[in-house]
Amino acid sequence: MQHTVETAWKGNMQFDSEVNGHHVMLDAMVESGGQNSGVRPKELLLTSLAGCTGMDVISILRKMRQEPTYFNIRVDAELTEEHPKHYTSMNITYEFRGENLDMEKLKKAVELSQERYCGVSYMFRQIMKLTFDIKILENN
Repeated sequence: MQHTVETAWKGNMQFDSEVNGHHVMLDAMVESGGQNSGVRPKELLLTSLAGCTGMDVISILRKMRQEPTYFNIRVDAELTEEHPKHYTSMNITYEFRGENLDMEKLKKAVELSQERYCGVSYMFRQIMKLTFDIKILENN
């Protein structure tokens, strides 16, 4: 299987990337010569990680009959100061809220995603430290 993405320069520092028929606008910060009209490429890596593992976790939890009413994924990444600027480590925080959530099942779903299913996590683990935390938040 092969994936292909087309990315067209739109002028200045702006690019339009087409992914499976969806458009993602990329741009640099004003301080870097852009107009801040889109996301930065490195941050999209964090979004890819969150989306990949999040989809896995929800799918696994449904099979375990665990239905959170709220699920949020935060990815914190350490970026080097020197060029080429790159991430040296990432931490994923999984936040859940819901009735009768079982921490052991949440942990199992996250571990299955991290160790078996999420290809983005797998790729990142080859080049940096990747850790995670799980939190059950109080219902409001």
